[in-house]
Amino acid sequence: MKFVLASQNKHKAKEIEAILGEDFEIITMDETSARGIEIDENGTTFEENALIKARAVYNITHMPTIADDSGICVDFLGGKPGVHTARFAGENATDDENIDKLLACLETAAAEQRNAHFSCVIAVILEDGKEKTFSGRCDGMILKERCGDNGFGYDPVFYVPEYKCSMAELPARVKNSISHRSRALDAMMKGLTK
Repeated sequence: MKFVLASQNKHKAKEIEAILGEDFEIITMDETSARGIEIDENGTTFEENALIKARAVYNITHMPTIADDSGICVDFLGGKPGVHTARFAGENATDDENIDKLLACLETAAAEQRNAHFSCVIAVILEDGKEKTFSGRCDGMILKERCGDNGFGYDPVFYVPEYKCSMAELPARVKNSISHRSRALDAMMKGLTK
């Protein structure tokens, strides 16, 4: 099954393809007529943003489309950064800048206040235009400093209790089996084969 990913991120496309397995081929929007389009992610929830992205690409390509919106939600911050995860420290912020801001916001938080979760919503638009959404979540807590060199985004400060290490210290195979995106994609595979 071939899908266009409503993203230019080849790393994300490879990660999704690895999770879904050999029955799925994922191409980025750069490999289609949707190349270079700007998508205004102005939703207030992960589901709204995932659907905005999927619809924008599907309306141009008319190919089966997958879009995801995901982020980290921290209890101490009332669920923030949430949908603003990628630009928490400002538009075009780097991963390090976002992590630095998060750690600064949590400076006074006690250990039991550092609970957080990664959340992901996958929006799928099938060839006939039918829309479906699937969600996944991975619970953990925010560390006081970075640990590990694998992964990207907030992985170095996201502690996974069941493995007693940060997401960035896990081998890709393990991360891909427990991540919020993996869980949403697993729900998607089950939902599409019903």
